[in-house]
Amino acid sequence: MDQAKDTGELGLAGILVWMRFMATRQLIWNKNYNVKPREISKAQDRLTDLLQNTYTTHPQHRELLRMIMSTVGRGGEGDVGQRIRDEILVIQRNNDCKGGMMEEWHQKLHNNTSPDDVVICQALIDYIKSDFDISIYWKTLAENGITKERLLSYDRAIHSDPSFRRDQKDGLLRDLGHYMRTLKAVHSGADLESAISNCMGYQAEGEGFMVGVQINPVADLPSGFPELLRFILQHVEDRNVEALIEGLLEARQELRPLLLKSSDRLKDLLFLDIALDSTVRTATERAYEELNNAGPEVNPVKIMYFITLVLENLALSSDDNEDLIYCLKGWHHAISMCKSQSAHWALYAKSVLDRTRLGLSSKAEWYHRILQPSAEYLGSLLEVDPWAINIFTEEVIRAGSAATLSSLINRLDPVLRETAHLGSWQVISPVEVVGYVDVVEELLAVQNKSYDRPTILVAKSVKGEEEIPDGTVAVLTPDMPDVLSHVSVRARNCKVCFATCFDPKILADLQANKGKLLRLKPSSADVVYSEVKEGDLADSSNLKGDGPSSITLVRKQFGGKYAISAEEFTPEMVGAKSRNISYLKGKVPSWVGIPTSVALPFGVFEKVLADKLNQ
Repeated sequence: MDQAKDTGELGLAGILVWMRFMATRQLIWNKNYNVKPREISKAQDRLTDLLQNTYTTHPQHRELLRMIMSTVGRGGEGDVGQRIRDEILVIQRNNDCKGGMMEEWHQKLHNNTSPDDVVICQALIDYIKSDFDISIYWKTLAENGITKERLLSYDRAIHSDPSFRRDQKDGLLRDLGHYMRTLKAVHSGADLESAISNCMGYQAEGEGFMVGVQINPVADLPSGFPELLRFILQHVEDRNVEALIEGLLEARQELRPLLLKSSDRLKDLLFLDIALDSTVRTATERAYEELNNAGPEVNPVKIMYFITLVLENLALSSDDNEDLIYCLKGWHHAISMCKSQSAHWALYAKSVLDRTRLGLSSKAEWYHRILQPSAEYLGSLLEVDPWAINIFTEEVIRAGSAATLSSLINRLDPVLRETAHLGSWQVISPVEVVGYVDVVEELLAVQNKSYDRPTILVAKSVKGEEEIPDGTVAVLTPDMPDVLSHVSVRARNCKVCFATCFDPKILADLQANKGKLLRLKPSSADVVYSEVKEGDLADSSNLKGDGPSSITLVRKQFGGKYAISAEEFTPEMVGAKSRNISYLKGKVPSWVGIPTSVALPFGVFEKVLADKLNQ
């Protein structure tokens, strides 16, 4: 850990990759027999102390350190871990269940307890609550990634299914509930209830469970904070989640000043903040299900309000959050415009949505740049499953608030486009064509391919720098490359139809037509498509042998300057894109900034290439 923090961002990324591989059960960290629970607990305690200290001394890496802590149990002094061993014996003795599955679990707990034990305990509780329906036991295990094969893979395997008498029900529910607190105290630092307990303090309850354990409350908590946390616990499972999410965010705002100061209980506050963050996500996902199932008549103010909540949550978890804050202000203004029935509220909201989407893309690219190379390097050395390596960064992103925010803005986008009369398409190159539909993940993967028949490519990803493959007559994508990007310019020059589709249903329908022959008729803001017969191919404009009208190219001559300023931009010296920037000067309001521009004029490349130094 010391080496990692001295290495900086990439060193901590390596620690995160390793810890996440363990958290997702790609690495088995307890291969040795008899890894005592108190040793595991003490090791976790030392690690979280190190992370706490690094969080204070390296504030520029707080986001990565939070992510590492989310993969680690809180740990504790050795006696806390030892209670895992002691209290399973209390359960067996109190409830007369000393054989079968409970004995096998007891042996596993004695030899090498792990975060799986939290899931096993919950599965037992759910099984008992369901009036001993064994399918519920297996359902809880499966939902948390534990299979029968995994149970059999432990050093001390669990072979048997649970089997209890009805007269054991109440006692087992009581004692397993107490035992869950012990397991979570060691293994689940970011569990909301245990995180709140560790900050608020508690005294042990229950005969034989956590006897003598007293956790003191964290000092100097804000006034009213305990009541706020109690409100959160009371409403954490509510179907109507707005008040809950508001409470969660208020708690995170109250915590933020404390997280910026050094404290011997800082890790307890961090685990609480991580748990609050996670609960915002799960609560929003409950609301998103309701919003997603609603028809087009859904109130856009409600979706925008949820977007502000999730965006604020993401900003509170991010180091570099300046742009997120600007987006948050934009959304609040959009809500105000919508409520006052401003004529252009939807256009304004769409601009904020696009900016938010760009911010999310930048964040995803940062994750990929920092984490994926380490995941691939360490994953190959550790013999991790290739599929787990390939989706590593994607899963990290999906586990955070960014994914929830992306879902919400995708839900709002078609509502705004319809309200602002923007249509479902942005047509970059409006060319009527006929071709066979092919579906690809990314244009980059097929840019060097040559199609032997006219092809309409439906590409999930188009970044803008790609070439258009030979034989392609159209590129349709949900991506939004710049209209001045290489691929956009090439499409217009080569008379290839190029358009962005914003409607997932239309896109899915196009993908379902893979292999079929379609005619595309684009206008400035729409693309109409229909299936045609093979016999219509000969009549299609893109297959006629006429070709484009002849163009005469005139070689530009070197003008004697290797670089010129915007004032010198002329048709003889630079292209249209450069001249457009120069043209804007003096024609836009003073508050609109024009980029300072220089250019390498025509002929410079050839001149430099011909120099004797380059022969």
